[in-house]
Amino acid sequence: MSEDSAAGLRVLAVVNQKGGVGKTTTTINLATALAAIGQKTLILDIDPQGNASTGLGVAPAQRNKTTYDVLIKEENLSEAIMTTIVPNLSLVPAHYDLAGVELELASAPRRSYRIKLAVEELSKHTDLNYILIDCPPSLNVLTVNALTAADALLVPLQCEFFALEGLSQLLRTVDLVRSSLNPKLSIQGIVLTMYDGRNNLARQVSSDVRKHFGDLVYQTMIPRNVRISEAPGFGKPALIYDHSCVGSKAYMRLASELIRREQIEIGVSV
Repeated sequence: MSEDSAAGLRVLAVVNQKGGVGKTTTTINLATALAAIGQKTLILDIDPQGNASTGLGVAPAQRNKTTYDVLIKEENLSEAIMTTIVPNLSLVPAHYDLAGVELELASAPRRSYRIKLAVEELSKHTDLNYILIDCPPSLNVLTVNALTAADALLVPLQCEFFALEGLSQLLRTVDLVRSSLNPKLSIQGIVLTMYDGRNNLARQVSSDVRKHFGDLVYQTMIPRNVRISEAPGFGKPALIYDHSCVGSKAYMRLASELIRREQIEIGVSV
């Protein structure tokens, strides 16, 4: 844990510069699974698309305070926190105005530290166990803010041909952030998503990723599952929409594995 975090609080950035890899789905359902096993969890939605907010049933009209207000107006994070339909899970929603943050912060002092400073202030008076930051599918000022604020990052990786190629670009960005903004940033783990064991390519990608990254890769893999895909349309995490589906069970295993991993400090460095 970063020395800047409150005791017991871990800040994880869920990040991959590629879209369609299950990043937001993983954020929502991992957070729900952590909440289900008693871990008080907050999602920071910093993706201008706001899919994590929508996936938790929070319509744009309900988003009175958002991560935009925190980043641009430097308002207190605590004032933007909303409860959700999931006990122990809260949310700071996103707003589409986040799409212009790159320009709005272009000449701002300490522009990469906005989320870090907000989290540090919140950490003085919170009983949260986890903050999960749902990042946009690009390596921009929003993602850099998340990596600067995070203790570690969690990387959802789709089992497809270009998986490792995309990951290499992200790791270069992590090295840059470590060298200039957040030297304690670690990689908590890599989560293989949309896995179909009947597919030769998926099995090959899984093998290649494990061979290259070893213990950083979670044993739990998230399968392709129609119930996971359906759940956001109903504004619910898959674990609420259908807690018995294979996808929900996988996210529960992932949450347990994440906690075990943190306890034995696997994934501290690459």
